[in-house]
Amino acid sequence: MQDIVRQPAEMQRTIDFLTGPGQDALEQASSLIRSVGDVVITGIGASWNAALSAGALFDLGARPVYMQEAGELLHFTAIPRGAVIVAISRTGRSIEIVQLLAKARASGATIIGITNSADSPLARESAVAIVVPAALDHAISVNAYSTLLIAASALANSATTGFTSVAKPLLRAIGEAGKCLSSWQKQLEESNWLASGAPYYFLARGGSLATCYEARLLWEEGVKMPATAMSTSAFRHGPQEIVRHGMRFCLWIDQAQMRDQDLSVAHDLRELGASVMLIGENLPRNAGDLVFQLPTSPPHWQFVIDVLPVQLAAERLSKLSGVDCDSFRICSYVVEDEYGLLGKKAEASPNAD
Repeated sequence: MQDIVRQPAEMQRTIDFLTGPGQDALEQASSLIRSVGDVVITGIGASWNAALSAGALFDLGARPVYMQEAGELLHFTAIPRGAVIVAISRTGRSIEIVQLLAKARASGATIIGITNSADSPLARESAVAIVVPAALDHAISVNAYSTLLIAASALANSATTGFTSVAKPLLRAIGEAGKCLSSWQKQLEESNWLASGAPYYFLARGGSLATCYEARLLWEEGVKMPATAMSTSAFRHGPQEIVRHGMRFCLWIDQAQMRDQDLSVAHDLRELGASVMLIGENLPRNAGDLVFQLPTSPPHWQFVIDVLPVQLAAERLSKLSGVDCDSFRICSYVVEDEYGLLGKKAEASPNAD
């Protein structure tokens, strides 16, 4: 909870950095991207989720990029010679990121690193390093997720339509969202949407898909509970067959696009017996069982603040479920090898069936 509460201040500090001391690195990285044909965006874990919003902004700026999770990029992808790889990692020490640096060199690719750790291999070995000055989180990626998301998305805007005009209204939105934290907590305390053991589905579109997948990870890491995340459109093409009474759905409603259609999805889910939480701007109060109203963000930038309510929800559900969200049972804080889950290599018998 301490990490969540300090998040608006860390977000604001990130924007101040990107428009101040970090502006040169941001402009260098933007120039690199504009100078090449092939750009790959990568990360792993929460950093990969953060990459999804940057990818959405590149698409909106008519600058297509390749999106590939770091493990898949490392082991199953041939990197085009001369490509630029934007690698996102809070510690810059995850095994897939470290090994990817060597593969990039061998492929003649250039690395742009976005990280919270100035002394990391990623920061040291990048052609351009955007080192976001945010204190690392206690365990689960909260501030690291949000600050890297802002930096990667600022790079996408800077390389296409420009970030300067977005910075001030985004700062205002973050400031207003910070003032909402206590009222959002009260909403969660008074609602019965959170239920230990219920099946949870997260649905979104556009840049908020990053939040959607991050919410799933928060459930898995913090509540230690399975969850599912996908685009709202993908859900409508088959998976809706799973809907039954008592299921929990969270939908992010875009600022301008597909609002009526997605509010209709929320209505129908409730008709089918599910309990629905909605997050977005200017939402009808009766459109869900729990509705979080967001302050106004710059167009296409809602994803920066629309993660805050679901972070609070994950923290509260962990308490309701009697689970410690502040420690990892199995996962390391930094995953530094690629074998198994328990930190040791399993050796198969040559005579095994």
